[in-house]
Amino acid sequence: MLPTVREVLELPVLAAGDPHVLSGADRLDHEVRWAHVAEIAEIGGLLRGDELVLTTGVALPRSDAGLEAFVTTLAEVPVAGLVVELGHAFTGRLPGAMVRAAAAAGLPLVELRRGVPFVEVTEAVHGRVIDAQLATLRQAQAMHETFTELAVEGAEAAEVVRQAARMAGAPVVLETLAHQVVEHDAAGQDDARLLARWQQRSRAVRVEGRAGTDPASGWVVAGVSARGEDWGRLVMVRPPGQAGSNQDVVLLERAATTLALHRLIARDREGLERQTHRTLLTALLDHAHPDAEIALRARALGVPLDGRRLVGAVVRWPDATGAATLATQARLPDLADALAQPTREARLPALVGALDDSTVGVLAALDRRDAEVAVLDRLGRAVEKVVRARLPRLEPDRLVTAAGSVVAGLRDARRSVVEAQQVADAAEHLPHQGRFVRMHDVGVRGLLSLLRGDARLETFVERELGPLLAQTDRRSAGLLAALRAYLEAGRNKSAAAAAMHLSRPAFYDRMTHLQDLLGVDLDDVETSLALHLALLAHDTR
Repeated sequence: MLPTVREVLELPVLAAGDPHVLSGADRLDHEVRWAHVAEIAEIGGLLRGDELVLTTGVALPRSDAGLEAFVTTLAEVPVAGLVVELGHAFTGRLPGAMVRAAAAAGLPLVELRRGVPFVEVTEAVHGRVIDAQLATLRQAQAMHETFTELAVEGAEAAEVVRQAARMAGAPVVLETLAHQVVEHDAAGQDDARLLARWQQRSRAVRVEGRAGTDPASGWVVAGVSARGEDWGRLVMVRPPGQAGSNQDVVLLERAATTLALHRLIARDREGLERQTHRTLLTALLDHAHPDAEIALRARALGVPLDGRRLVGAVVRWPDATGAATLATQARLPDLADALAQPTREARLPALVGALDDSTVGVLAALDRRDAEVAVLDRLGRAVEKVVRARLPRLEPDRLVTAAGSVVAGLRDARRSVVEAQQVADAAEHLPHQGRFVRMHDVGVRGLLSLLRGDARLETFVERELGPLLAQTDRRSAGLLAALRAYLEAGRNKSAAAAAMHLSRPAFYDRMTHLQDLLGVDLDDVETSLALHLALLAHDTR
C-alpha cells in the first residue's frame, strides 16, 4: 500500500524537522502518491492529486488573500498535504490566514520548525511509493498465477475460497443467492463467530454493480456468475471500521472468475449448494472434519443437524453387473437435485449429495414430532414420483432406495449412512420395493449379500455344496432344484414334490441320491440349516 501522510511524517528525515500538524489531523491517513517540491503559487495546474507538497514559501504571496488562494487551489486538486519549512519566508510560525484556509478546506498543513534537505525527503517518499507499487505488482502477479493455476487444475470451490482468504488475510465466504453459506475460510478467526446470524448480516450488505465495497460494513462483495446466470456471491469480511481496498475488490473478482470458469468447464452440473452437501457427507464418512465443524457448516447451509435425530439413506441405480453405467454417472447430479426436491417440499432438513459414481446419499434431520417410518415412506414415494417425472431414462423400476437406523446425533450419523449403503448392497438382489428398505427387510439374504466375496463364506459354500456344484450333467441340475424345493417347503417332502410336479417316489429317489452325493442326513435340522444358508449364499454370487 502507498504510504500515508502520517507514515511520511514519521520518516527519520522528516521527523528531524520537528513537524507540527496545524490542520487536517483527521486526514493524516490519506495516501501519498508522490512528493513534490513547489515554491511558486501557480503550482496547482501542474499537479495530478494525492501529492505531498513541500515548500519553504519563499515565492508565495505575502498577502492573506494570496495565501488563502494558494491553499484553496491545493485543496481543490486535491493534494495529500502541504508541508512548509520555517526560517526562510516565515519565521516563528505560519501565517494565520494560511492555517485558517487549510482548516476550512480540511487540508493537512504541517510546519517544520527545523530545516531538512527536501531532496532527501523526496527520495525517501519516492522510495516508499515505488516499493509499494512494486509490492502491488508482485501481489497482482501472485494473484494471477494462483488463480490461473486453480482454474487450470479445476480446483473445487473450497480451495478457491481458501486461497482468496489467505491472500486477503481476511475471512472469505461463498454464499448462494439465498445467503446460505456454501464454503468459507475464517482466515484463522473463530468459525462460529464468523457464521453467526450470517443470513441476516449478509442481506444487509449491498454494493453497486458486480463487485465493490459496502460503505456501511466495509465488506467486499463480488458476484459469481457466467453466461448471464447468477450463482452466488463471494464476501470478504472486514472488521468494523476497516473498509476493503480496491485491491480486495480485484482479488474477489479474480476468485469469482475462477469459480465461474470451473463451473463452465466442469464435467458435471452440480450446483454450488449440492457440491457442498457432497463435501460434508464425504467428510462425515471419511472422518475428515470434527463433528462440530460439520454441524457448523451444515447449519450455515440451512441444514441444522445438531440436537436432532438423524437417519442416513442412499439411492442407487446399478446396471445388470452391479456397476454404474455411463448414463447413470452423467445424470448423477440430476439425481441429486431430484432427491433434494422432496426433502425441501417436506420441509425436512437434509444433506443430499453424490457418494460415488452410482449412489446419492441423504442425511435427514428429524425433529421430535417426526415418526421415522412415516417420514421414510412419504419420502420414498416422493422420490420415486420425482424420478419418474424428471429422469425416466434411468429406469425407475430398478431404483434401489435404502435407509439406515435412526441415531441420536451427529456422532453416530456415519453409522447410519454406512448401514444404508450396506442395506442397498443387499437390496440390489431383491425385487423392486418402491420404498426405503431397512435392515430388517433384507433378512438373511441381506446378511449373506453383504458377506459375498468373503473368502470364509466362499469356503463354507464349497464345503457344503461342492460335490453338487461340481456336477455338470442334467441330473445334477435336478438335484439342486430338489434341494431348493425341499428346504423352501420347510423340509416337507410331499409339499416339495408337489411344488416340482413330481411323484413322491421320484422325488424321494432324488433326495436319496442327493444325500449320497453330499454325504449328509437331510433329516438333521442343523444339516438342513447349513445347506439352506449355503444355497442362499450361492444365489448371491
